[in-house]
Amino acid sequence: MRFESAAQEPKSKLFITLVVIALSVLIYLSARGLYVYARGSQLEVIKRWEQPVLTIHSDGAQGNKYGFEGGRVLKISGTYHLFTSEMVDEPHWVKMRLAHWTSTDRIHWQRVATIAESSGDFTGKDPRAALWSPLPVYDPKEGRWNLFYVAYQAAPDTSERWLTNHEGRIWRAVSVTPGEDGIGGPYQDSGIVMQRGKDSDPWEGLQGTDSFFPYLVGDRWYALYGSAHTEKLPLSSWQVGLATAPSLAGPWKRCSEFNPLKVESRFIENPIVSQLSDGTYIAVYDTDAAAAIGFTLSRDGTHWVSGHPLIVQEGSSAWATEVRTPLGLIDEGKGLFSLFYTANERVPGAGPDGNGINTTPGSMGLVEVHWKRAGMVR
Repeated sequence: MRFESAAQEPKSKLFITLVVIALSVLIYLSARGLYVYARGSQLEVIKRWEQPVLTIHSDGAQGNKYGFEGGRVLKISGTYHLFTSEMVDEPHWVKMRLAHWTSTDRIHWQRVATIAESSGDFTGKDPRAALWSPLPVYDPKEGRWNLFYVAYQAAPDTSERWLTNHEGRIWRAVSVTPGEDGIGGPYQDSGIVMQRGKDSDPWEGLQGTDSFFPYLVGDRWYALYGSAHTEKLPLSSWQVGLATAPSLAGPWKRCSEFNPLKVESRFIENPIVSQLSDGTYIAVYDTDAAAAIGFTLSRDGTHWVSGHPLIVQEGSSAWATEVRTPLGLIDEGKGLFSLFYTANERVPGAGPDGNGINTTPGSMGLVEVHWKRAGMVR
């Protein structure tokens, strides 16, 4: 009996020690945001619309030659608000409008206003030659909507450099009308909040800052922003990083110790962040996975884990040649979300432009998704 007890006592102490170590590691990693929900905790598509809900043939889209790309959809007091880039004319991806649309049923849309229009200059001289990615963000402290968008210089591409959109700068505009009802603007430009310069990280290149989405973590603002070395073709990667500021007006400082984020190894663009009811931060983004958008999770809003693809088109609902950009998650209650996205519509006989860019019109699609939560794993 003494021998057996003596043998069991060290094993018990060892077991307790291992449990304490495991719990300590779990607490540390959780605090660092390095744990994500288990594979059972995923976004899953529960309904796909078999046709786009907004196209160049929709009422109000007259004069829009190449369709829609990127932006954000929000729901306020039962009304859906779409802010998007309209690729209205030549040069392709340069002559642009930023537009505001609304809907009460997600299917039928009404064009409300043009927020801004680019010059379309193709000489490389105008810093507002092309305008992209209008993203409205509400500032609860200021009590006003802020609209962030990208302004590019534009010029014909070369064999070595992609110049159609380069030296992206992030502009901030503020709604003249206070309160949530002021989402429709009008908006007044208040200056550039981020651009390529002496403070840039090494992974940022000629593309400049190509996307910028701010979100609150506690009482501090963070933003996911993107760039790429488009001065050297073919492109090796397109990445995003983290920045922070005390207010939406800035000053914005790059969180270089995190950058670029380890979400995708090759391509990630235009992430939009939401916070789920359990406190988890989730970002949906443009990925190069076929027929999919990407999503990534964070426990603390700063440490983001490897991304996952979410297939939004398959079978009879595959109306696009290329899925492009998610427009954010809209909470519809009970773990259900509307997810709008832009994609290149399948049009017979349409081909790429002179720079190899798909010219089939960009349209807006819709899926309903469900957030399913499970336990925690690394």
